[in-house]
Amino acid sequence: VQLQASGGGLVQAGGSLRLSCAASGRTFSLNGMGWFRQAPGKEREFVAAMSWGGGRTYFAASVKGRFTISRDNAKSTMYLQMNSLKPEDTAIYYCAVSNTYADLSDLTRIDYWGQGTEVTVSS
Repeated sequence: VQLQASGGGLVQAGGSLRLSCAASGRTFSLNGMGWFRQAPGKEREFVAAMSWGGGRTYFAASVKGRFTISRDNAKSTMYLQMNSLKPEDTAIYYCAVSNTYADLSDLTRIDYWGQGTEVTVSS
């Protein structure tokens, strides 16, 4: 499976961005897709995930109520809509998938990673 993330950029605090992650290859075997982020000097952390076919969603407490996750199965693409952005949301965002799990809150559940897309939120 190959993952291509896009949509990062510079935005002011309170603004919005939508990240996209297009999957190709053996996408029929996927169980879950999600997003992680890594800020400078910090460990990579879970942001959000959803089941590939069933619509279950999972969010980190820090983004719940501000971020939503969705997918377009016809395009094999996942989206992360980020609203009410804060400077602490600044990070490189990575999309990831699992063949086994829908809840991707544990990094060890990830089978494939995409390249990162940078999000910078200015105050």
